[in-house]
Amino acid sequence: MAYCDTHVERVLIDQKTLTDRVGQLGAEISRDYQETNLFVVGVLKGAMIFLADLTRCIDLPLSFDFVAVSSYGAGTSSSGAVRILKDLDVSVEGRHVLLVEDIVDSGLTLSYLRGLLLGRKPASLRVCTLLDKPSRRRVPVHLDYRGFEIPDAFVVGYGLDYNEQYRHLPYIAVLRPEVYRS
Repeated sequence: MAYCDTHVERVLIDQKTLTDRVGQLGAEISRDYQETNLFVVGVLKGAMIFLADLTRCIDLPLSFDFVAVSSYGAGTSSSGAVRILKDLDVSVEGRHVLLVEDIVDSGLTLSYLRGLLLGRKPASLRVCTLLDKPSRRRVPVHLDYRGFEIPDAFVVGYGLDYNEQYRHLPYIAVLRPEVYRS
């Protein structure tokens, strides 16, 4: 991926470390939801790769659906206004729901989604995020499963993007500021 080499400042989390941690999260979730039919809700588009890898590591019967929200647009920080772009296709009422996020920074999107899903009366609701950036938190949120805590840097790869690019990278990388400030 030579073209990315000029855009990436550094690799923050390499592919093997990601794979290992996703496997650990899958094992934790499998233990916590024993004898449960799990319903996994992925937040598009960023969580799609993480969700695919994570669900393959969960040793339980499960189904999943996706919700798409927008709070960034083409920028690098949340606007604070969350919009639903795609809602769930099925009801979560009475189901054990695991909400899967790619990254939690301000907490605004997660807070909004938790409220939305809790209003739909699931049997339980837990949150799993690949990346947690607590230094950017604007509202408190509870995370049940967290892959990695990261510093306040603009990251791409493994589903995370800048302007719809870099999602396909098999690692998490810090994007060079001149790429997104130009």
